[in-house]
Amino acid sequence: MQLKSLEDTQNLSSKISKIVGVSDIIFLYGEIGVGKTTFVRFLINHLEAENGIKKSDVLSPTFNIVYEYDIGDTKILHYDLYRLKNYKDILQLGMFEISNNHIKIVEWPELIDTKPKDRIDIQFQYSKLMDYRTVQINGFGKWKDYKFDAV
Repeated sequence: MQLKSLEDTQNLSSKISKIVGVSDIIFLYGEIGVGKTTFVRFLINHLEAENGIKKSDVLSPTFNIVYEYDIGDTKILHYDLYRLKNYKDILQLGMFEISNNHIKIVEWPELIDTKPKDRIDIQFQYSKLMDYRTVQINGFGKWKDYKFDAV
């Protein structure tokens, strides 16, 4: 799938926001600046708008490691693991211990040794035309047979 504009990224995040719910996990892969946080911003803002909540300024949690967003009965935990050095640091966050009424979105999940069974992996890549992005979505566990190409 190709994203040729911010509008394409917004449309993709809107579609993903309609299928995810509590206890779902999304892993985002890709180089710095490829659009991971922009995707998250659009997804969170779409869910906020759907719930009549004022849109948040969704920032990259690179320095805080995690930001929380309350959207109705659901909480979104947006992680950025870029600065972490090893899996032990991730374990100290307790990322996978709390799952009731949470959606977890994780940027830079490469250090996670044992990945959750039920998750969506989204890989963002620069295309040959630097303004475009290619996106590959893979589902695991309950998402294994989901037709993301139809999204």
